[in-house]
This record gives sequence, structure tokens and C-alpha cells, in this order.
Amino acid sequence: MERVQQIVRIIAVTLSLAVSTTAQEPIQQKPAEQEPKKTNTRVEAAKTAESFDGASVEKMASQCVRLETELGNIEIEMLAEMAPENVRNFLNLVSIGAFDTTTFSRVVPRFVIQGGNLATRENLTEELYRRSQRTVPDEPNIIKHVRGIVSMARPEQANSASSHFFILVGDAPNLDGKFSAFGRVRSGMDVVDQINKAPVNGEKPEKPVRINHALLTLCAK
Repeated sequence: MERVQQIVRIIAVTLSLAVSTTAQEPIQQKPAEQEPKKTNTRVEAAKTAESFDGASVEKMASQCVRLETELGNIEIEMLAEMAPENVRNFLNLVSIGAFDTTTFSRVVPRFVIQGGNLATRENLTEELYRRSQRTVPDEPNIIKHVRGIVSMARPEQANSASSHFFILVGDAPNLDGKFSAFGRVRSGMDVVDQINKAPVNGEKPEKPVRINHALLTLCAK
């Protein structure tokens, strides 16, 4: 009888230990009970809708951009059929005033003038800095890089163009099919030439010409 009682006590202790161990194991949350991921407000801000998001090629092609510089105006027409996403990006940047008070910070005599560097603004806000980091896909096309063509500048890395653009003063067939030509100067090439002929140190202008305002206009037919 005593032997039976000992066996019963051993079984009771064993069951007690088993229950205790199970209670200490972590409980897996169901997917619906997991805490939501925190929103990255910086990323969300960079995705704020802009005027030409979702705009048709026809609407974008009807737009011209007037760069009101210290030396006069440069009017650019959009070649939206050839590079729709680069045109969209450029028009959006103009619509939010990103190019206002920026300069043509790179000049290569008889080759190009380059603008769109938002770091040259008189006042670079945090929002515009974030916007300047947004990139667009390369859209190389059949447009020849000849005098008066406007194209997106970028580093060697593909699909890395952001806000920088250049206006060709001379023909550059070596750029054909590599860079995203998206616009053409309709008027103001005399202003482009003046900017290109100003004194430079290397490729940096001694006195960079400022874009006072960049404005959207309807292209006159």
C-alpha cells in the first residue's frame, strides 16, 4: 500500500512540473494582434501628390516652362511623348517652385549649361531637400542631342536622375540613346549662349547666373 502511495505522489509531482514548464513558453501573437509598423513620415512626405501626377501625355505636352533668369528668359517646350516620366518630374518641380532662385551651377564652354541643383537655392527647405533625392527612370529615346535640346543630367549610375538638367549649346551625338532628352528651347538661346560664354573655373562659373523664377505656361501654337 505504501508503495502505491509513493507512485501516486511521483505522478502528481511530474504533472505539476509539466504544467509549469508549458506556462513559461512564449505565446505567439496572431497576425491581427501584432502591433502595426510605425509609418516613416519622411518617406510619406516625399510621396506627396504633385500637380502632374497622373497627367496625360497630351496635357504635359501642352505645357511650356519659362525660366526667368538674370540675363533674360528661356522658354522650353516639353517632348512628353518621348520621355513622359522625366517631363512629369520636371513639370512637378516647376509647379512647386523648386527651381526658383537656383543657379546654372555647371558650364562647359561650347557644350552645355546645367541647372536644377536645388542646393544652390537661396533657401533650401527640408521638404525640398527630400524632394531633390527622388529619382526618375532613364528614358533614352530617338531625340538627337543637338543644340537647344534639354536633357536630364545624372551620375554614371542608371536611373539616378533627380532634378539636374542641362541645355545643349552644341551638338553632342555621344549622348544619344544614353540620356533622357525631354525638352527643346523655343526661345532664349541667346540667353543660353550668354550663360555659356561667362568666365568659368574648370566647369564652375565665376558668377553663376540665377533663375529668379521658373513658371508654367501654355505653349503657343
